[in-house]
Amino acid sequence: MKRDITQRLKDEHQLILRMLALLEKNARLTEAGSFMDYQFYLDGVDFIRNYADRFHHAKEEDVLFEALVANGMPRANSPVAAMLMEHDLGRSYVKAMEEAAGKALKGEPDQNDAIVANARGYLELLREHISKEDEILYPLAERVLPESVRDGIAEAYERAEAAAQKGLEEHYRAVVEKYEKG
Repeated sequence: MKRDITQRLKDEHQLILRMLALLEKNARLTEAGSFMDYQFYLDGVDFIRNYADRFHHAKEEDVLFEALVANGMPRANSPVAAMLMEHDLGRSYVKAMEEAAGKALKGEPDQNDAIVANARGYLELLREHISKEDEILYPLAERVLPESVRDGIAEAYERAEAAAQKGLEEHYRAVVEKYEKG
């Protein structure tokens, strides 16, 4: 039996999807004028940048995608290229959401539309992105990556996790749970 090299990434997607559900709920409330906790959006940006991007996407981009390319998948015009492009697009939504939420927190009026549009743009992009990874790219990786590289991939994930701030995953799980409780 081949060693599974994508389950850990799928598990991380579950916490990211929980944050996306919070973004969706709060963006709807912000649009309706009943949710003005702009710190939530900044906490969401922090989660996205440090958990989804630096912690999770780093393993995808630096480990799994590189292993796929090293084992015959083209870097350009490929599923890897599409995923990298979506990661970059997501970062642009996050930056714009952060700017608008920061302005709103400082009392600048008329930021809600930008917050809502960028929160929705990000969450819609990322939900579709996670679906493509979980349903297409990860099963493909499980089929095409040989057993001989799997231990190295798992070890590289472990190195990436060890390099992360101690308690990072627990911290961001607690952030999500705090907002889920309301």
